[in-house]
Amino acid sequence: MLKIPYHQVAGHQARDGILGPLIDDSGRFYKPLQGDERGSKEVAFYTSFSSNARIPDHIQRFFPVFHGTQLLEASDGSGLHPHLVLQDVVSGCHNPSVMDVKIGSRTWYLQASEDYIQRALKKDRETTSLSLGFRISGLQIYDSKESGFWRPEKKRVQGFTVDDTRVVLRKFVSSNSPTDSDSEPDCSFASAVYGGSEGILAQLLELKAWFEDQTIFHFFSCSILMVYEKEAILKGMSSGAKIKLIDFAHVLEGKGVIDHNFLGGLCSLIKMISEILTSPDENPNRSCLQDYEKYHSYSENGTTE
Repeated sequence: MLKIPYHQVAGHQARDGILGPLIDDSGRFYKPLQGDERGSKEVAFYTSFSSNARIPDHIQRFFPVFHGTQLLEASDGSGLHPHLVLQDVVSGCHNPSVMDVKIGSRTWYLQASEDYIQRALKKDRETTSLSLGFRISGLQIYDSKESGFWRPEKKRVQGFTVDDTRVVLRKFVSSNSPTDSDSEPDCSFASAVYGGSEGILAQLLELKAWFEDQTIFHFFSCSILMVYEKEAILKGMSSGAKIKLIDFAHVLEGKGVIDHNFLGGLCSLIKMISEILTSPDENPNRSCLQDYEKYHSYSENGTTE
């Protein structure tokens, strides 16, 4: 039985007659292929990536498992439609806190259509993509059994400033209610979620080490999903913290060149999370941007600076 993914926090959702992804109870995520070249590009990426012997296993784990494609009844009622069949990243989670972080100061590339470039550039300028090298695209934070999840509206998320982003990354790992605007986020789950040898920071650093060397792909408009379970922490268990890269409709061949756009944004995210772990009361923006600028080598119009 296919159903709408309840824990999806960004992207097109299969509601109100809109074509969107579906899930089943076996842990699979069915993403409808986009009708233009983006759909075929994403299939091509997954096919190439999953069979590429140059991708080490410890990096493969940061990507959803690819199970091929399948024709399914579309969620919008339009009939059979081809879908990517992927691992459902939050399958098995009960009440996961989830954050979708789009990486890169540029979500567009020179080979894209002029229309796409202008739309993407507008979003990059209006969000923290240009200033930080990443932006939050959507999130949900589990509060309690009584109040459920905090899911800020899409328009609110799109308006996040650099300071808002830092606050939200702190709220994400705090025990006090995310809707409580009168108190500072306590970051009491930071060490359990961001820290430790298996935490999100360690995983991001492992990913960073690969991106410092890999020249196979350039990832544009790709996101990192960060997931954990608050209830598990409260029960004295592992948070289950994990990251997954998603959305590969705009991946290009690396042609022997390091992906500075993605690497710069990843370093910026790492720096901000590191600051939360080590100095939660300090403003990390300056040091964060220094690390971001170290790897970022592109101006707004795509030329090398």
